[in-house]
Amino acid sequence: MKPQHLIASLLIALSLSACQPSPSTSPATTQDIAAPMIIKKASPYSAGETIDRLEKILNAKGLTVFTRVNHAAGAKNVGIEMAGSELIIFGNPKLGTPLMLENPAMGLDLPLKALAYTDDSGQTYLSYTAPAELQSRHRISENSGVITKMTGALDAMTSAAVSEN
Repeated sequence: MKPQHLIASLLIALSLSACQPSPSTSPATTQDIAAPMIIKKASPYSAGETIDRLEKILNAKGLTVFTRVNHAAGAKNVGIEMAGSELIIFGNPKLGTPLMLENPAMGLDLPLKALAYTDDSGQTYLSYTAPAELQSRHRISENSGVITKMTGALDAMTSAAVSEN
């Protein structure tokens, strides 16, 4: 094997090994290999019920719910069957505005979004982009405290939405 082919093979192997999932801190929370900064929590409810529960929590906390998008209904409208998949778009201008003032491109990811979907095995998940990913993506440094607040709030609210209580 030529040296450049050996080096290329080693680089590919190292790149693939870096894509291994991180160990989960909670049995109900996982991270996809393809999207390591997507938080994914198993839900005992349907996709619609999961988003209903999250919306109720968001409203109780005073966050603004901008809209819901029912992907499965949209697919059905064009004659395609799709398992439950629903997105909710929500936010808090007190937290989001300082981030967008630091980097206006943060508006591409704000307001926040959470997706509930049912996979091929019938398991429903509630997923969202980790605030640390948004911080890294948009190089947020001056408002890292806001990211910390977002992280805690999203974890608590989504955990409550998928809890069996």
